[in-house]
Amino acid sequence: MYMTTSEIRKAFLEYFHSHGHEVVSSSSLVPHNDPTLLFTNAGMNQFKDVFLGKELRSYSRATTAQRCVRAGGKHNDLDNVGYTARHHTFFEMLGNFSFGDYFKKDAIHFAWGFLTGVLKLPAEKLTVTVYQSDDEAYDIWNKEIGVPAERIVRIGDNKGAPYASDNFWQMGDTGPCGPCSEIFYDHGADIWGGPPGSAEEDGDRFIEVWNIVFMQYNRTIDGEFHKLPRPSVDTGMGLERIAAVMQGVHSNYEIDLFKDLISKTAAVLSVTDLTNKSLRVIADHIRSCSFLIADGVLPSNEGRGYVLRRIIRRAVRHGRLLGAKDVFFYKLVAALADLMGDAYPELRTHKDLIEKTLKKEEEQFIRTLDRGLTLLNEQLEALGDSKTIPGDVVFKLYDTYGFPVDLTADVVRDAGYVIDLDGFNKEMDKQRARAKEASAFEVDYNSQLKIQSSTEFVGYSKLTEETEIEAIFKGVENTDALSTDEQGVIVLKSSPFYAECGGQAGDIGVIKADDNFVFRVSDTKKAGNAIIHIGKVELGSFVPGMKVVAEVDRDNRKLTCAHHSATHLLQAALRQVVGTHVNQKGSSVNAERLRFDFSNNEPLTEQQIAEVELLVNRAIANNLDVITNIMDLEEAKKTGAMALFGEKYEQQVRVVSMGDFSCELCGGTHVSRTGDIGFFKILSDSGIAAGVRRIEAVTNLAALSYVQKLTSELRNSAELLKSEVFAVSDKVKAALDHTRELEHENSALKEKLALSAVSGLMNSVTEINGVKTLIATFDGVEVKEMRTSLDDLKNRLKSAVIVLASVVDGRVFLISGVTKDLTSKVKAGDLVNHVASQIDGKGGGRPDMAQGGGTNVANLPKAMESVALWLEERLG
Repeated sequence: MYMTTSEIRKAFLEYFHSHGHEVVSSSSLVPHNDPTLLFTNAGMNQFKDVFLGKELRSYSRATTAQRCVRAGGKHNDLDNVGYTARHHTFFEMLGNFSFGDYFKKDAIHFAWGFLTGVLKLPAEKLTVTVYQSDDEAYDIWNKEIGVPAERIVRIGDNKGAPYASDNFWQMGDTGPCGPCSEIFYDHGADIWGGPPGSAEEDGDRFIEVWNIVFMQYNRTIDGEFHKLPRPSVDTGMGLERIAAVMQGVHSNYEIDLFKDLISKTAAVLSVTDLTNKSLRVIADHIRSCSFLIADGVLPSNEGRGYVLRRIIRRAVRHGRLLGAKDVFFYKLVAALADLMGDAYPELRTHKDLIEKTLKKEEEQFIRTLDRGLTLLNEQLEALGDSKTIPGDVVFKLYDTYGFPVDLTADVVRDAGYVIDLDGFNKEMDKQRARAKEASAFEVDYNSQLKIQSSTEFVGYSKLTEETEIEAIFKGVENTDALSTDEQGVIVLKSSPFYAECGGQAGDIGVIKADDNFVFRVSDTKKAGNAIIHIGKVELGSFVPGMKVVAEVDRDNRKLTCAHHSATHLLQAALRQVVGTHVNQKGSSVNAERLRFDFSNNEPLTEQQIAEVELLVNRAIANNLDVITNIMDLEEAKKTGAMALFGEKYEQQVRVVSMGDFSCELCGGTHVSRTGDIGFFKILSDSGIAAGVRRIEAVTNLAALSYVQKLTSELRNSAELLKSEVFAVSDKVKAALDHTRELEHENSALKEKLALSAVSGLMNSVTEINGVKTLIATFDGVEVKEMRTSLDDLKNRLKSAVIVLASVVDGRVFLISGVTKDLTSKVKAGDLVNHVASQIDGKGGGRPDMAQGGGTNVANLPKAMESVALWLEERLG
């Protein structure tokens, strides 16, 4: 039964939704608050904290179609893409998940039901695997599903260590883990390959289409396995792989989606051979590049941006192999948006930004190719008689300039050079090791603060709450009491304190029972579903179960709200003034100021900054109502509400509107009306990464304080310049022009004085072994004037050796010159160094002219006296 990729995706989500699973939208390719991952590379990433017990969801079953990238860090398929049937930088993972709900039996029945019932795959075409000792899963497959024993393969520890197996999954060295069960599709005896576990398992006959992970243990640091109280399920089915099965092809690049992209690429490049592997590379890479840019990643020289840059450059290089003479890659975005825009509307929303980014990066890479070739030619010259390019040089060309190894080999082949491929591979291994280390999960899941309880947040509507202490911690350890001068963490049943999230700083304030029991809260954060209040006991002793009053610092909250609400107005204003490509890349708001990072390739002009400030302050002056509505996520998106970059949203979200000026999804706290912000002033606009700008600004009292300080400085400047306040810039310009005139006159006078001194120096010329020699010392003559004097003296003397010294501000400056007819006997650099070495300095330069200096002024006369003897030895 033929099915398109879109039909398979839709059928999968509908099937699991009909079995009680919440359909959860794909998360961003940039993992939310997870520094252990470079990119989202599996369907379970967005549920990691749920599996770890740090987060509770409103549902216990979920299903997703998750977009993934594997092109950096631990999971890196980049170099295989285009040359194998199933490797991709971007792919979609269909998954269903159980968070302590169903387990092995239901997970296996669900998988089999979809494959054989919905997709109508013949049961005899399917082979399954289980972990060697997982008799429970084996019996379900064999006795309940009816898979014969000869098509159930037990896979043991086949990776060199206990529980290191294709069929045993671990989140890290510690934490949740458990056995797996995989389902393979048999493409038929006419395709080479054997079943899983056989010597021919790497062939293309048996292809894994589904993997079920049974999380049933917690592995502790001592290597022991403990049963989880709520076993869970994580499954994954690659959409591209199952599409190949449903469309009767053996390569993912032959499915409907890739066939269309390959045909479009061939048309753009005027290529007729649709089997060319370079077309596969480009078709794959346009997907990963477009989705990464849509999710806020822009090309740069580090981190995620660097991986994106490498993928773009690889695609461009393969375009060149196909004969591309001009930029072409960006022309494929429209075709991709047409193919996948229904499932992922962000491709259409950000189409212009994606095209602009890809075009600019390709143009830049063309220029970089030229610089890389220059470096390569320099290295060839440095090799001397060797005909082997060192591996570290090949790696630098690859890593810094995006030169694939085959490109370097092609460039040097005609000149008779070869590359040190082993050395290059060693450098690549070092890079992979660094990337793997950087992408490892937490060292020990069991050493973290574990709070099973949840805290009700009441701080949207009130700043004081009568509540009860749920738990107390010192460090990560639970404790029975916290006393005077002790620092720790208090967890409350309900709290008005906002926990740091979404860029908004956590609240400060106090928790108290009466005047004799005071806990000063210095910060507020989240741990799972609990709000943790971090601080120090000032008076008394606090114990779990104690009745307390939690009070937020009202002034601090008010100013923080003003800055937070201002970021919403700022983003709306930027999109009006700069363009709709502006998207938030991060923010930080507290009581003192706000920081707003956004996508834009150019600095803001003074006019743009003024326009943005005007729009924001006009919205403040209009005193717009700030209204919050709770609604379904999909409903909120339909209203056009802006979503914050990288934020993870529940199905029910808060939509914050400020009149018709701004509408965003936001869980933070805000002012009641925009007039409460008071006043808005931008402090700076700066670049923090390629394509990312940062605005820092202030509001309310902080803005007033800034303007007052600025005004005071301006008035003081006006007084010093004896000017009106609004004429300061004209006065400063006039003063600078006058200063430049004086500097020019001063320079001209110095030059005249130096030239005048030259006439006097002509009387000091002596001869050493028949060679004219001039050795002279000045006081207060700058290097520039000495250089002018040196040139004039050489012209006058025609053939001579000259060394001049000058003392300026307690430091010696030296310059020497040798006419070209004498450089075979005396080098100017050697002469300068002879003098400089005696005055605690050094020097250098060309054979005919050199400069130097030193700090030992007292020794200068003796050093200059030694020149004559030094020259006699060389001019004899």
